Amino acid sequence: MDIIKSIACAFLFLPTLANAQRQEVPVYLDNSKPVEERVEDALSRLTLEEKVALTHAQSKFSSAGVPRLGIPECWTTDGPHGIRPEVLWDEWDQAGWTNDSCVAFPALTCLAASWDTEIARLYGKSIGEEARYRNKNMLLGPGVNIYRTPLNGRNFEYMGEDPYLAGRMVVPYIQGVQANGVAACVKHYALNNHEVNRHTTNVIVDDRTLYEIYLPAFKAAVTEGKAWAIMGAYNLYKDEHNCHNQFLLNNILKGEWKFDGVVVSDWGGTHDTGEAIRNGLDMEFGSWTNGLSNGSSNAYDNYYLALPYLQLIREGKVGTEELDNKVRRILRLAFRTNMNPQRPYGALCSDEHFDAARRIGEAGIVLLQNRDNVLPIDTDQAKRILVVGENAIKMMTVGGGSSSLKAKYELSPLDGLKKRINGRTEVLYARGYVGDPTGEYNGVVTGQNLRDDRSPEALIDEAVEMARTADYVIFIGGLNKSTGQDCEDSDRAGLALPYDQDRVIRALAAANKKLIVVNISGNAVAMPWLKEVSAVVQAWYLGSEAGNALASILLGDVNPSGKLPFTFPNALEEVPAHKLNTYPGKPREDGSHIVDVEYNEGLFVGYRWTDKEKIRPLFPFGHGLSYTTFEYGKATTDKKVIKAGEPVTFTVNVRNTGKREGSEIVQLYISDKKSSLPRPVKELKGFSKVRLQPGEAKQVSITVNTDALSFFDDSKHEWVAEPGEFEALIGASSTDIRDRIKFELK
Repeated sequence: MDIIKSIACAFLFLPTLANAQRQEVPVYLDNSKPVEERVEDALSRLTLEEKVALTHAQSKFSSAGVPRLGIPECWTTDGPHGIRPEVLWDEWDQAGWTNDSCVAFPALTCLAASWDTEIARLYGKSIGEEARYRNKNMLLGPGVNIYRTPLNGRNFEYMGEDPYLAGRMVVPYIQGVQANGVAACVKHYALNNHEVNRHTTNVIVDDRTLYEIYLPAFKAAVTEGKAWAIMGAYNLYKDEHNCHNQFLLNNILKGEWKFDGVVVSDWGGTHDTGEAIRNGLDMEFGSWTNGLSNGSSNAYDNYYLALPYLQLIREGKVGTEELDNKVRRILRLAFRTNMNPQRPYGALCSDEHFDAARRIGEAGIVLLQNRDNVLPIDTDQAKRILVVGENAIKMMTVGGGSSSLKAKYELSPLDGLKKRINGRTEVLYARGYVGDPTGEYNGVVTGQNLRDDRSPEALIDEAVEMARTADYVIFIGGLNKSTGQDCEDSDRAGLALPYDQDRVIRALAAANKKLIVVNISGNAVAMPWLKEVSAVVQAWYLGSEAGNALASILLGDVNPSGKLPFTFPNALEEVPAHKLNTYPGKPREDGSHIVDVEYNEGLFVGYRWTDKEKIRPLFPFGHGLSYTTFEYGKATTDKKVIKAGEPVTFTVNVRNTGKREGSEIVQLYISDKKSSLPRPVKELKGFSKVRLQPGEAKQVSITVNTDALSFFDDSKHEWVAEPGEFEALIGASSTDIRDRIKFELK
């Protein structure tokens, strides 16, 4: 009887089920439809209040969705070197999760130093998988601001001084991240080149310099990398804050480059409702440090793009055209990320990710000097190795600002060496100096107790005494991520090493000729002791696998192949921002607190300046040694005369003339021999990394098109390639030019 009743009930509901099946499925939920069609359908279903709610934060790191329509929240996370630990809804304090540790990847200066686009893709893929696993749909990175001064506390998060190199490295990083259904949010757009007065600095720069130096990496990120998000910078340009800047956001980014993603404010970078409405901002985040401030139960409602925006619309003072444009971009972001059914699942703290972190570190470490081939260390001949310096033991993944991480682990350089040597050679340690013994940022604590109350003299005496009987001495120092060093919201006081490290190094050099200096930093440092030491290694901030990556280079398991992504000057006076006395700018006298910074050096940043002024830097852009040697043959070209729009290819034979496998980075610079406007002596326009076995030779070919010959004519507001004579320079660095070829543009 029960069976008969069930069948009867089923028949009663058949018409209802049939009607339900005939109901039209919303297009925005139909993944077979084009994204733009889905965007318009979803837009048509939103109320005014729901639209406004999408454009501003609802917590420290998220913005609202539309539960009624199944549109999820947008969750962002700081990168660009790892996935930030969870914080409380309204505060920066830790949320107390036990499963939000991550892999700490090397800093972006290290990635840039690899000059390896496949390594950049691996980096993006790996960090994107970590973000996806934590269900984030926007990674706040990478950064591509140009290295204008070595004092910038945030240089370690960027990709060096050359716009071409930064552009080539950022594109595969973005593609790797976004393959996981996570948006890369490229930052900080634009002209964010130092941290002092970062909220009040107004940059004064000519259009030509803007387009040739400070925009190309961002343009590559948008037009080639297809970045889904861009973050505005704190500073001002043309007296408008860059998070709502008509010229940068509407004219260039969304106009000239056809950017179809979202523009996100930096946290606290929004200052005015009207400008935020009109001048290109799409999503406002972090306009107050504490979401519960200003006497409101929910301060997010009072954000510039929240109730103030809604009220202006209701009063008829502004229309909804700009709002609809913002919401289209936000919906497009959702369909690309957490509403994409093909989105992969990601992975967190996997063996593959730790392996990637190690490989990236190994690829980016730069061997700057190696007298008498003291490196690699021969453990068969060495009985005692002395390691000196705080940076040999100090955790570097905590600190530095928003890129601070809660790493699952961080292997120190000292422990990495001990692990690799594994008792065959005695590894001793002496502190040498005390820098910053603390280790905490935003509630993440390293747990290290690095306090040492001994006097500087006692520390040096101990290290020197131990150095006299060591076969090798490795000093591991440099900067750290404390305020006033490599750290967000502060700049360095000078070029010198802090904590009187120069004194320690010189004392060690006098005690032992086999002294190897490892500089850990994201910036250039002065080296007044350079001629007194055998070897110098630039090691960057290497993340979780720091100890393994550094040990593999020092002990020769991996042949170093990194090259500098920025120039090391001998002194600040060799840096144009300081030589011309334009850093950090001049405060206005009108009481506005605005600081004007004039980029009077124009195009001549980094090696462009040293070339122009005929300065021999401490270490040039593109410099990096190997444990083997490379011989360059005579360069050739497929054509000596080209027409506008034609590509031209330059080829050189490179041979490994040493006794071990190694990789060389062949660099192509272009020189315009006669131009109607002043141009740099040469500019990087191509590079290729080639791996060679001992005795092996390969042809390396680099192709460029007319863009590589062009300059930006600001009087015409267009790129121009003038007919005439050019020269291609093939080299191992910006100063180590191996061959030249002249060619002509008709």
